[in-house]
Amino acid sequence: MHVAIIGAAGMLGRKLTQRIVAEGAIQGRAVDRLTLLDVIAPEAPKFAGHVDLRAADLSTPGEAEALVAARPDMIFHLAAIVSAEAELDFDKGYRINLDGTRLLFDAVRLASQQDGYRPRVVFASSIAVFGAPLPYPIPDDFHTTPLTSYGTQKAIGELLLSDYSRRGFFDGIGIRLPTVCIRPGKPNKAASGFFSNILREPLVGQEAVLPVPDTVRHWHVSPRSAVGFLLHAATIDVDAVGPRRNLSMPGLSATVGEQIEALRRVAGDKAVALIRREPDAMITRMCDGWAPGFEATRALALGFTAEASFDEIIRVHIEDELGGTL
Repeated sequence: MHVAIIGAAGMLGRKLTQRIVAEGAIQGRAVDRLTLLDVIAPEAPKFAGHVDLRAADLSTPGEAEALVAARPDMIFHLAAIVSAEAELDFDKGYRINLDGTRLLFDAVRLASQQDGYRPRVVFASSIAVFGAPLPYPIPDDFHTTPLTSYGTQKAIGELLLSDYSRRGFFDGIGIRLPTVCIRPGKPNKAASGFFSNILREPLVGQEAVLPVPDTVRHWHVSPRSAVGFLLHAATIDVDAVGPRRNLSMPGLSATVGEQIEALRRVAGDKAVALIRREPDAMITRMCDGWAPGFEATRALALGFTAEASFDEIIRVHIEDELGGTL
């Protein structure tokens, strides 16, 4: 099976690649070819099969057609610029997050009309497709009314995925990812980055800044579970999913205070003392419009699973990023 990962140099793209390479298969289906694409060339994995590494911008005309020409059986579309960057640079946000998606979907459509090509397309959407006022928990049938450019771009991508799937051009599944926590590496430009920062840095003895009150509540999932969502979506029975192809993923609803108490239980008071509170009114206002938690009834019934506690999310980070010990 040939698998293409768009956004392969990003955090989730790298972890997805590592998981596929380690297992050599997706849900029992052997993988013998990988195409890894990003705006910077992804690193070559130690993979027994064939690997194509591509440095390309999917929003550039012709790049999507070049990718689809190899007829990958599965396409993971993870490429995007994050929320804060999409808000600051309107043109770039729409070019990368929307135009790139439309060009990919259209390239698959044209190939489908030529020779019946019909891959599985897994689209990484976001809970940013929902905007305040929001109930808690948010039900599966809640309307998508995003209040950011990033959320709007993802919501349009969801509509396109549903329509192209309905027309039979591909089998698409959109998964609305919770905020991924704890993200490894350095902070990115996402406005929600502090959720990871206040845990990741103290775990290695570094100071972290907390810009919001302890009462802020949000919806989280570990990188390990996020990769699990992608792989499950790649092989799930679309007949069981039905015509509503975009799913809100399960996760863990927690306040910042509950995050901090989980850090205390796992790493002690010394780690918690490294969190420095610097209130930021703008970020706090942004948090008022973020999703506090979901029912995720459909996704749970379809077999998607996530962590049950923040202690578990922290331990996953320690196992996957810190060698298993502090």
